[in-house]
Amino acid sequence: MMTIVWDIDDVLNHLMQDWFEQEWRPAHPECRLSYAEIRENPPHRILGIEESEYLGSLDRFRLSEAARQMTPDARVVEWFAAHGRESRHMALTSRPLEMAGVAAEWVLRHFGAYIRAFGVVPCRSGAGTPHYDEQKSDFLAWWGKADLLVDDNRENIAAAAELGIRGVLFPQPWNGGGSVCDALTDLTGLAHGQ
Repeated sequence: MMTIVWDIDDVLNHLMQDWFEQEWRPAHPECRLSYAEIRENPPHRILGIEESEYLGSLDRFRLSEAARQMTPDARVVEWFAAHGRESRHMALTSRPLEMAGVAAEWVLRHFGAYIRAFGVVPCRSGAGTPHYDEQKSDFLAWWGKADLLVDDNRENIAAAAELGIRGVLFPQPWNGGGSVCDALTDLTGLAHGQ
């Protein structure tokens, strides 16, 4: 049985969009950008702020009730309903360790029928935190069970490919990945060995 590894933020959910529309824009009414205009991730340069200000705002949102109530991407939910039982699934995120628990709870609440494993590559770890992996590909190399990676980051897809793990780029404004429908169609084909 094939094993599919899923990024969480901006793949299973709409974290950046929800943060932008519920947190950033209300606090910055002068911001005239639309979500579709966020062509870089992280978007601090586009927003005209320091990266630390962006990360602080995003981290506050990640711990908020609004983030806990984020709805999963309906198209991904439909894909799981149609194809989820044909593969094994794992979620893999790159978040600060302090925010990984809320992500795990969210994933299991929405996708627990299918996603039974959770991994984290902590970013911005505090002093004293053991540092095992620099990036998702380091985790995947250690874990050794992934057949497919679904992620919104081109670099993660390319690094996984170097390990022999096929990838599906999940479209977002910053990656020019096409349509979600096409990505999920590609995923279905890859999951069925096509």
